[in-house]
Amino acid sequence: MKLIGLGNDKIATTVLLVLALVTFIIPICNLVLPADSPLHFSAYTVSVLGKYLTFALLGLSLDLVWGYCGILALGQGAFFALGGYAMGMYLMRQIGTRGVYGDALLPDFMVFLNWKELPWYWYGFDHFWFASLMVVLVPGVLAFVFGWLAFRSRVTGVYLSIITQALTYALLLAFFRNEMGFGGNNGLTDFKELLGFNIQSEGLRAVLLFSSGLTLIVAFLVCRWVVNTKLGRVVTAIRDQESRVRFLGYRVEMFKLWIFVFSAMIAGIAGALYVPQVGIINPSEFSPLNSLEIVIWVAMGGRGTLYGAIIGAVLVNYSKTVLTGLMPEIWLFTLGAVFVIVTVFLPDGIVGLIRRWTQERSA
Repeated sequence: MKLIGLGNDKIATTVLLVLALVTFIIPICNLVLPADSPLHFSAYTVSVLGKYLTFALLGLSLDLVWGYCGILALGQGAFFALGGYAMGMYLMRQIGTRGVYGDALLPDFMVFLNWKELPWYWYGFDHFWFASLMVVLVPGVLAFVFGWLAFRSRVTGVYLSIITQALTYALLLAFFRNEMGFGGNNGLTDFKELLGFNIQSEGLRAVLLFSSGLTLIVAFLVCRWVVNTKLGRVVTAIRDQESRVRFLGYRVEMFKLWIFVFSAMIAGIAGALYVPQVGIINPSEFSPLNSLEIVIWVAMGGRGTLYGAIIGAVLVNYSKTVLTGLMPEIWLFTLGAVFVIVTVFLPDGIVGLIRRWTQERSA
């Protein structure tokens, strides 16, 4: 089976098939099969799997810009959070008079803080199409402005990583302020419905899982196609020999900027799919530690493969779910130890280990 851009990569094909099965089969098993059936998946399982798929999409966005362009962006979580806030603002506008204070226009936190009118930047978020546009436009514009200034100044390496981390920390401090009009420390929550459907219903949960999986599959194929085009080959060359590519006459800054903005938009979409499945978005999503954790997903899965980021994101977050329930005190130490072991002994991540094992078996 050869899909567009996959060639003979059996690992990529396997990952794609597994994603397709999860996307199509699990929602059906949740909605159609009775609860006592051994093949039935509970609403909790559906919700958790949907969250894992959004994290996989976020990891994919980082792998595109880090694994193929060499830009270690430690602020990818900021674009994820901005997309989440855009969707959260739409969900807040759908509450209407069902809020605690019963105000048809102002969200509850604005009424509590004695806001008299809706801020101008909240206008339009009562329409799903407008919110969907902002999900990609806001992270994209921020990435464009930041990237244009950084790449034009030829900021690279660890300095660029530090600046991206400073960006997400600045947004964290800004969104914590009540004056910003985004709910302050509590963020946005208590959502009621999405497109007219109860956000707590099993049917909508299954649809969100399906949407997350389908978006991940499409994004993976698009990213795979991009890295195999001339644009992708130039970007990869910039990662390996930036000065030589610049000497050949390519405008390196424009290539970097394009891939940086594109990855930010993917991260924004991941955030928008994440929020209705967890029911909250707050400034903690801007935490620099979250962005560092995304780097760990990609590194553990296998940088520069795209599907490695998907594998790493799912495995790390599944381990986090299990270990935080069993041993919450040592979860972070466990994650750090695993990251060190992978970095020292498996520089190509889990995917590299699978490739070596496959080659040895074939030989």
